[in-house]
Amino acid sequence: MNQLDALKQFTTVVADTGDFRQLAQFQPQDATTNPSLILKAVQKPEYAPLLQETMARYRTAPLDEAMDRLLVRFGTEILSIIPGRVSTEVDARLSFDTNATLTRGERIIDLYRAAGVPTERVLIKVAATWEGIQAAAALEQRGIRTNLTLLFSFAQAVACGQARVQLISPFVGRIYDWYKKSAGSSWDEAARAGANDPGVQSVRQIYQHYKHFGIATEVMGASFRNLGQITALAGCDLLTISPELLAQLAASDAPLERALDPQAAKSMALEPVNYDEAGFRYALNEDAMATDKLAEGIRAFAADAVKLEQLMKAA
Repeated sequence: MNQLDALKQFTTVVADTGDFRQLAQFQPQDATTNPSLILKAVQKPEYAPLLQETMARYRTAPLDEAMDRLLVRFGTEILSIIPGRVSTEVDARLSFDTNATLTRGERIIDLYRAAGVPTERVLIKVAATWEGIQAAAALEQRGIRTNLTLLFSFAQAVACGQARVQLISPFVGRIYDWYKKSAGSSWDEAARAGANDPGVQSVRQIYQHYKHFGIATEVMGASFRNLGQITALAGCDLLTISPELLAQLAASDAPLERALDPQAAKSMALEPVNYDEAGFRYALNEDAMATDKLAEGIRAFAADAVKLEQLMKAA
């Protein structure tokens, strides 16, 4: 049994890509996309027709609507290949606007419904700002499931659990990146690998908190840099993995054991944690890594949305 098949025994494997032609060989349950992945995909010759067809049909529509239609087009193609759910992201430029995020999420769902896709097969991705979490809570109350992304801190995870969102995506690799850069020449790669990786430790803390207190929100580790981060989180509810790392898992027959266990988490001595808005903002502010990476992530996704818009105008 290769490592990919072994991982599937403990964890729902999700493909992190807009390149849906790569999906079938790995047989993931779900798939996630974001503006950066869609931008990368539409620049490939095999996907250019999707961009051109969408713009030919909706050129007179507002650009934000045309973008949502393009994202949904990719999502419907992905759903024709996988059995589970696809995550489609709300424009990162709305990350601090609760009402606009709510409206955009509802529109994306309406577009999927118009394409014949059941609501339960779509997760609306929203940045885990305070405003985004409140928008997600409102979407959940309306029967629209959400995936809270750009999540780097325990405080963000606690607030998402309080909001009863469907799923969170803590960014393992980007947490690792920050700590490695911050440490500079003193970084010891071997000592901070596997279970000692700061990104892995962050997800483990969130997972244990959720399982201990019976929080139903699913934990999906994301943004991986190496196989060690993935194998150290075997047993997490879901892991969303790039095609490149999926291929490495499929090519490896090294033993893989469960690393995270919900029953073990239930027996731990943990204190309950809750946040109101002021407490959330202070806790996030106290976490320099999370503050930096959340802001950086929003800027990067927003910049890629602008680049995608430029390609759409030129199509």
